[in-house]
Amino acid sequence: MPSKKNKRKRPERPTIHPKNKYSDNPPDFSLLASLYPSLKPFVLYSRDGRPRIDWTDFNSTRELTRVLLLHDHGLNWWIPDGQLCPTVPNRSNYIHWVEDLLSSDIIPKNSNNGDIVRGFDIGTGANCIYPLLGASLLGWNFVGSDVTDVALEWAEKNVKGNQQISELIEIRKVTDCQGAISIEDSNCGESVNCENKMDGNVTVVEEVELLPSSSFDPPLDMNKKYSGPPLLLGVVRDGEKFDFCMCNPPFFETMEEAGLNPKTSCGGTPEEMVCPGGEKAFITRIIEDSVVLKESFRWFTSMVGRKVNLKFLTSKLREVGVTIVKTTEFVQGQTCRWGLAWSFVPPVRKIISLLVPEKSSLSFTLEGLQRQFSAFHVLQSVESFFCTGGASCKLNASSFVVDITASNDQCKAFLRDEAKPPNGAATCNTLEASHSSSHLHLPSNNLSFRVSVFQQIPGTLLVKASLQHRDGPVTGVFSLIIQQLEKILRCKFCREKTTRN
Repeated sequence: MPSKKNKRKRPERPTIHPKNKYSDNPPDFSLLASLYPSLKPFVLYSRDGRPRIDWTDFNSTRELTRVLLLHDHGLNWWIPDGQLCPTVPNRSNYIHWVEDLLSSDIIPKNSNNGDIVRGFDIGTGANCIYPLLGASLLGWNFVGSDVTDVALEWAEKNVKGNQQISELIEIRKVTDCQGAISIEDSNCGESVNCENKMDGNVTVVEEVELLPSSSFDPPLDMNKKYSGPPLLLGVVRDGEKFDFCMCNPPFFETMEEAGLNPKTSCGGTPEEMVCPGGEKAFITRIIEDSVVLKESFRWFTSMVGRKVNLKFLTSKLREVGVTIVKTTEFVQGQTCRWGLAWSFVPPVRKIISLLVPEKSSLSFTLEGLQRQFSAFHVLQSVESFFCTGGASCKLNASSFVVDITASNDQCKAFLRDEAKPPNGAATCNTLEASHSSSHLHLPSNNLSFRVSVFQQIPGTLLVKASLQHRDGPVTGVFSLIIQQLEKILRCKFCREKTTRN
């Protein structure tokens, strides 16, 4: 039946990678506490008896990571106070995505090293999590680089404490090299700033739909450039070959920005968390390095924390003439990240771009969220906004989604600004009345869609609206309604950024 088919096509929220150990068996905190007494003080119980972890307590998250690595991976691990504490399921997602890239048939297999896979972890940190997981799960060889003495010391301790994989991992010190090759000195440097057209060049963007930049996205500071220690150039040695590099970049521009989220405590030093220009400048430098080192790596990859940066970085990759771009979305609980991968290796076959012209979803980010507000406050305001306009709403607090159904007349009411904004946003200007409903194609039936709220990084949320019936394109009505919602939420929850002349 057609109606049943439509129901099956409803958009699904991205989930944990299917190869992830925790995909079907999430950590059982009660069981782990009974097996590892050191974890027991950190396992709390809600009124209904369900165990939970206090994510605002660094000691709690560190002990959970230690226990998971020991129990599920046979790894001995520890980090000192203040160092960045990773979550094991989230980092495993990244490892398995890289595994998918290496096993795909998009670019030729590496026949020189047989089955040996060699990776490079940019800024491995004291936790050394990616080399440890990659070596223990998949037998990969790794070079992990870092710049601080504490990170290097503890990364070495974590490697040497696991003799079964210690020979697979090298920890390499990064220095502010005086005589290292720079972007400007290299023969390939000019190609960084000009478009490199190549015969048979194919750009592949898949798994994540890159939407056009929202009119409300904050302006990007194009002048901020990375000025820190070397990342790849000056660290990768002459003649070295790697299958991939990976990186969890510093997401923030200041430590104040890094501390905006009071609901989590993952620790982190300034070197791990902060970079002038933030992750955009950091990953841009990796892209520039990759142009020079295109023969040294089959795949370049990085984690990305902000969707607006993903759009910018994808455009940057097209400018420098990569052959392939791939993206994915990592969702762990209410936290959302993206993976970005690119290659200069000519593809085995031409691949049709998977960007679908008829989009079924729209999204925007809320940056600079005031400290007293959480994702749930935003979710409640979404529900209030649509309920006030007469639409039918169903809020699911556990999944952080609101399902909305609006009739033809209710859609008209939203466009005529008859739907009043939720409390606290009464002073916000709604959309210009120039968008007359008479000039738009209104839905013949009810308009049904879902609004989801994701935590990205402290102080930043992603709001995504998806049509429930994916066999039809996003209508102008839907787009305008979501734009109006965006403006209301920005006015209510986001701090105004001061502009400097």
